[in-house]
Amino acid sequence: MTARAPWAADPARSRGRRFEEQNETAPDAPRGPRDAFQRDRDRIIHSISFRRLRHKTQVFMAPDGDHFRVRLTHSLEVAQIGRTIARVIGVNEDLTEALCLAHDIGHPPFGHAGEAALQAALAGQGGFDHNGHTLRALTEIERPYPRWNGLNLSWETLEGLAKHNGPVTAPGWALAAADAGFPLELDQWPSIEAQIAALADDIAYDNHDIDDGLRAGLLTLDQLLEVPIVARLWAGVRARFPDVAEERLIGELIRSQIGAMVSDLIAETRARIAAAGIADADDVRAAGTCLVGFSGALADEERTLKRFMYAKLYHHPRQLEAAELARGIVSGLFAAYRDDPALLAPDWAARLPAEEPARSRHIADFIAGMTDRYAIARYREVVGAIDLPDGF
Repeated sequence: MTARAPWAADPARSRGRRFEEQNETAPDAPRGPRDAFQRDRDRIIHSISFRRLRHKTQVFMAPDGDHFRVRLTHSLEVAQIGRTIARVIGVNEDLTEALCLAHDIGHPPFGHAGEAALQAALAGQGGFDHNGHTLRALTEIERPYPRWNGLNLSWETLEGLAKHNGPVTAPGWALAAADAGFPLELDQWPSIEAQIAALADDIAYDNHDIDDGLRAGLLTLDQLLEVPIVARLWAGVRARFPDVAEERLIGELIRSQIGAMVSDLIAETRARIAAAGIADADDVRAAGTCLVGFSGALADEERTLKRFMYAKLYHHPRQLEAAELARGIVSGLFAAYRDDPALLAPDWAARLPAEEPARSRHIADFIAGMTDRYAIARYREVVGAIDLPDGF
């Protein structure tokens, strides 16, 4: 087991939670065997928002195949990669896992297509951003506790979710509201654990979207071999298994590519930490640069892979058609609820603010929490019939 590094986040030194908690029956007693970050991870896993990820789009809209990834399975895969990296580098696995599991909670139905529709609907009320909405869901919309809104997660978890992609210089309204309630030092870099979560996300979708794209018939191996990193690793796989059919080697290719990215990231991150003279967790935030990343050569290869995936998979005509339908569903729902708020679920209608922008943001909160299939069902109920292609 790798020893805990001095720059790791330490739950014993957590900056705490926004609302003070205690053992209600014995205020002076410990709150059980879990530390702060383990408790955060468990609260996320038990949340309604996390469960809903089971029926939210990753790449394919409401896929009719049981083997395609959704937001929930993607988040679990990100967490596995993140924990592995954290363990080897010697930082806190539980905080890393909590961040990986929660990073996509703010996605509305239909992924980025649904986000684009809500962004347009709220253009005059501050817009919509799934990262900001993750903070809003976890600090305001989730309500499992009697004395406060949200999950009351630790400062380190909220900070990591807010800044896992780096410092935020112009926060949107949702992130700004979370920061106002519990200041998150948005101008500084986040913990090593948060930086790992961001790269684990990239590694997961860089590779698993290839798997799903091939399974869906939207990508071919011949196309993928145009990408340098794929061609390089495929040559190694083929050399090891010369007599095995190509379709049996896709999993080996994906594993090889994930392994190459993880190994490169670990070596590069260790080098950056050493070069920066990092001595503790405070040094990480004050470093002024990202400490977790790929080497220059692999970063170039990874960017080339991303460009390929956008051109060949994410912007495939079938995907663009599905995205257009998804935007129409979300836009139609927003317009229907705006024009007749009585159509909202009763508990949401009862809490509808009277004034803008809170009124429109409340409607967007309701829609953002929907799963793909619930959004389709509600559209048919409050807007009208809609013809969907097979597999949508």
